[in-house]
Amino acid sequence: MTLASSVIVPYAAYLRVYEPLAAFPEPERSHWARYAKRDDLPGAQDELRRSLADLLPVPPVAVPVHESADAFVALVDGVTCVCPWRTRLRGWLALEELPERLPGPLLDAALPPVVRRQAVADFERWLERNPDARPWIRSATWHVPVRWFVLFGDEEREFTKGDEGLILRYRTPMVQARRRVARGLKVLKEALGEGPLIDGLVDVGRWLEEFHPRSLVELDYGGLVHTLPAGQLEDDHSAADVAEGLAALRDGDGERAGVAYERLTDRWSVVRGRQNAS
Repeated sequence: MTLASSVIVPYAAYLRVYEPLAAFPEPERSHWARYAKRDDLPGAQDELRRSLADLLPVPPVAVPVHESADAFVALVDGVTCVCPWRTRLRGWLALEELPERLPGPLLDAALPPVVRRQAVADFERWLERNPDARPWIRSATWHVPVRWFVLFGDEEREFTKGDEGLILRYRTPMVQARRRVARGLKVLKEALGEGPLIDGLVDVGRWLEEFHPRSLVELDYGGLVHTLPAGQLEDDHSAADVAEGLAALRDGDGERAGVAYERLTDRWSVVRGRQNAS
């Protein structure tokens, strides 16, 4: 086994946007229309396996050579919507974050500097030809960013056991997600003035503006369902806690906001503990 393949891949949550076919130009629109009719559509575990496969060669492939032609598919009020994987683009973006996540010696052993430099050069050339590119999927390791919960209501929570195991997710129309971002920012700016939560929510809001207004926004706990005890997972209503905190701040009730925030942090401290143990 190579050192690259032995690096622990942390559990991750995902924020996805599914756009209607009308949002895509031709010939991509026709490609996705045909793709969505397939009977063997891949799932989240398939995407993860294919992403990790590139770490096995020696030397490892930091970023896929070709862009993925796969996507997640959802039917929204009778309209087919797709969320392209864009694995290559996301690989480049993730590569930029690795120095903050791994110690230098481990990073150099897993992905030698020469491999990373070549990937960066390839990305710069690609961006010159695709200046407006953006991913349909964002990921976060070992946690769900608080700002993501702002986009959803507790009534949109789905907790089920599907073909790929436990699934905990939220889904909401794009228009609702944007409205909640705007309301959340108003409350936070009036109560806090500035801070990382505000900056992060502004960034998410700008990202959402890149997509079709009739898109679907999804928060998927992904592998994080395996980091929380079963009973705690069933009782996880983090979006409700965030909404409660924002409502308390709007009402000027700092104590109630603190209680909601404490519930949230206590729940996710379990996940942080498992991250440190790994």
